[in-house]
Amino acid sequence: MNADNTHEQAVPAQEALRQLWQASGLDPVALRRAALTGEEPALPSSFAVGTAAQAAIAAAALAATEVGRQRNGVVQQVAVAQRHAALECCSWFRLDGTVPSIWDKLSALYPCGDDGAAGWVRIHANFAHHRDAALRVLGLAEGESATQADVKRALRSWHAIDFEAAAADAGAVVAALRRFDEWDAHAQAQAVAALPLLQIDRIGDAPPRPWPALAAAQRPLTGLRVLDLTRILAGPVGTRALAVYGADVMLVNAPHLPNIAAIADTSRGKLSAFADLRQPADRAAFDAVLRDAHVLVQAYRPQALQQLGYGAMQLATRSPGLVVVSLCAYGHSGPWAARRGFDSLVQTTTGFNHAEAQAFGSGPPRALPMQILDHASGYLLALGACAALLRQQREGGSWHVQVSLARTGSWLRGLGRVPGGFAAPAADFAPFAQLTASGFGTLQVLRHSAQLSATPAVWVRPSMPPGSHPLAWP
Repeated sequence: MNADNTHEQAVPAQEALRQLWQASGLDPVALRRAALTGEEPALPSSFAVGTAAQAAIAAAALAATEVGRQRNGVVQQVAVAQRHAALECCSWFRLDGTVPSIWDKLSALYPCGDDGAAGWVRIHANFAHHRDAALRVLGLAEGESATQADVKRALRSWHAIDFEAAAADAGAVVAALRRFDEWDAHAQAQAVAALPLLQIDRIGDAPPRPWPALAAAQRPLTGLRVLDLTRILAGPVGTRALAVYGADVMLVNAPHLPNIAAIADTSRGKLSAFADLRQPADRAAFDAVLRDAHVLVQAYRPQALQQLGYGAMQLATRSPGLVVVSLCAYGHSGPWAARRGFDSLVQTTTGFNHAEAQAFGSGPPRALPMQILDHASGYLLALGACAALLRQQREGGSWHVQVSLARTGSWLRGLGRVPGGFAAPAADFAPFAQLTASGFGTLQVLRHSAQLSATPAVWVRPSMPPGSHPLAWP
């Protein structure tokens, strides 16, 4: 499929859902219970972002109902409207009536050389240590005094690919703009192409874990316990989805690590505790909750948790029968497997920003209308967790689910393009918004777009700041 062809019609949403369901290995008969309404364009884009949002959310919801059916025999229909799903993937929320800024002032796409003659780079500076690392490479003073104009001047003497490499070596988070064909020729793209969209592997032996009894009126994941070791968008979105379908999700933050403003939105439905796994007392408390967890979701770089004794194989030994779910940016194999990355950077370096600008017809490289790689990957995490839970019940064992933003991007690209996509109406969140109390203040957020026929998909626990709850299951 030539994803550069803006006249190639996007695949139907039901086919996109079938692709995700096939990747999960779940019973294809369940697809008859999914009703997908609406059509592209859902938001202004030449890519099928609405289809991707709708299919990913429907897959996660349908998988949760399959877990529920296994537990109590209740069969549920799942309905998802495309416009609602697309808007839910825009990370929109208000806190005490204000839309918080989620970007650092230096996070942006910059030209290199004279007006981009040496390419473009996207700098992600939302965390101070990432911002300062990029400033050091550019020879600028660290801290908040630097401006975008300073960065632009400094980048005049750099080629985009050279700055990307130097920044990665320095611990900064930077991506050079590439066309699709340039990305396809890259060694990391070839490694990603060899990966399944959703990888689910048995990594240890264990008997099937008992699940708590589930009443007919309870949400399908009620009583299943999930440890959430994620901080930035895709992971928290995935665990928030598990929470809306009833799971007891405990977000575990390290108290010394920073977070972003979106935590107020993505913490809905979750407990929130602190643990510094470098400290013996915190490790002991964490090990206690780990023993009773069914799922652990993590989005740290590959070696980070392993060095602390909590890599996937180590977790399978510590807690036999556990489902471990891992997210990375560029895939878990290849030369960039350990490279830092976020949705905006993966969009830039894998070709989407260039292709979107070409389709628009003018102006600089253009981002997609939302961080769809993050959101779709998040729902893939939830889908994979449910699929692995079902395998654990059927076969026993410990399981490892792996998802990457870059591989999700390949799937999005394969969905084709949307002719006239930029004529879509602008985002209007009001029809789906609701007010809710939280430990951060009054939140205005979007209702979940997946409608379950027998049990509501709702967040019961209010969003709370990190460390609000003890490191113990209720």
